[in-house]
Amino acid sequence: MKKFLLTYLYLLFGAFLQGTSMSLFLFPHSIPSGGAAGLALLMNHWFDLPLGFSLWLANAFFLLFALKYFGSTWTFRTILSVAITSTTISILASQVPLPHVHVFIDIFGGSILFGLGVGLLIRVGASSGGMVIPALMIASYKKWSLGKVMMGINLVIFLLTSFIIDYKIVVYAIICQFISANIIDFIYEYKFQKVSILSPNWRRR
Repeated sequence: MKKFLLTYLYLLFGAFLQGTSMSLFLFPHSIPSGGAAGLALLMNHWFDLPLGFSLWLANAFFLLFALKYFGSTWTFRTILSVAITSTTISILASQVPLPHVHVFIDIFGGSILFGLGVGLLIRVGASSGGMVIPALMIASYKKWSLGKVMMGINLVIFLLTSFIIDYKIVVYAIICQFISANIIDFIYEYKFQKVSILSPNWRRR
């Protein structure tokens, strides 16, 4: 029971950190936190689909693969983390005004929080949804660095979105991915000695 409670406590905290980074640091500058948002922009541009529906469609597509590859428990935790992140964004964006000193300070702070949040989610057997799912599949199959795979996938998507959004936003997004990817790798690969709950278990069904 203690392990179960700790798992969902860390999941809650990780999703909260992710939502905080998006709502208070990245979204005010229109910086997408990952490739799923970029895919939503592309579907909106190419097929004239609403952004909200496009984002849902992108996540739903990858969750179907996750259900088969990682199992129902992992998929449920991912859906829960997405719900907590969305709720955090909705509350903080409307209730907590944050003075923005400089865009690069916000990128740095947002990237750190985002990397910590996603890293925690992955360590407790979940993810933040979106492009983290195919990145986990590729990284586990090829034995590659998870953060670098995420950055590579998102980089391709961001380069595609550069044709329809301001190139400065794309540069900001790439900087954010570089910082957060290294933090995710550190948390994912770090050997925790005393907190056994943080051992990588996302492969378990």
